Amino acid sequence: MLKLLLKVAVTVMVIGMALPAGAFELGVRGQYWFPDLQGDLQVDNSGVVGTKLDLREDLGIDNESYPVLEIYAGAGKHLLTFSYYEANYEASQNLNNIVFNGEIFNGLVDSKIDYKSYDLMYQYDIVDWENILAGFSLGIVARVKYLEGEVGLASGGQATNEDFTAPIPLLGANFHMGLLADILEARVLLTGMGYSDGNCIDGQVDVSLTPLPFIDISAGYRLFYLDADIDDIKFDFGTAGPYVGLTIGF
Repeated sequence: MLKLLLKVAVTVMVIGMALPAGAFELGVRGQYWFPDLQGDLQVDNSGVVGTKLDLREDLGIDNESYPVLEIYAGAGKHLLTFSYYEANYEASQNLNNIVFNGEIFNGLVDSKIDYKSYDLMYQYDIVDWENILAGFSLGIVARVKYLEGEVGLASGGQATNEDFTAPIPLLGANFHMGLLADILEARVLLTGMGYSDGNCIDGQVDVSLTPLPFIDISAGYRLFYLDADIDDIKFDFGTAGPYVGLTIGF
């Protein structure tokens, strides 16, 4: 995984340097996210319809927090960002006559939901007034979020898992405004897409403080919501909550 992230980081930097000439920026942003998990899950198999399971009430899954890594490179009106995070949820709960991936579960059941999110985003600024007053910009955004993961149940000697992968294209906008010159800034990023079998929303809002050159401290709120059929899995869940972050940029 580390080798893959390093390869992506190098690729983002190379592409960023190849963008049209202008004010060049490059940086790394680390965040720690504290999201609430809500929603449900259903896993079918070969025509056998699975039970719709509430992640909190039925499976007993609690909230988890995890880090998010971002690498960005930009020049002029162009900005390229890659982000990655990994979510792992596990729980145990007593269940009765639950159908999951074609199998029936009863008694104390262990559940897990693990997934990795890879996100590549391109932004083009259609309005850029960074040199006027405190600064203001508005960019259109195109991104692809790639999810890969696994869901599973186990009870005694019985266990079943289902893998999934999904590239999810998203469109949206990124609004940025300086509140106090280059010291205090605010950002709102919102992307989404509707599909024939569902929709996806991914966004965040934050305020950042620059106490020293090249260093930003941020705090905000981010969300990810997915309603879609992926392979034999029906997802209708969301993660949303506050985060804190640190950016080192040049």
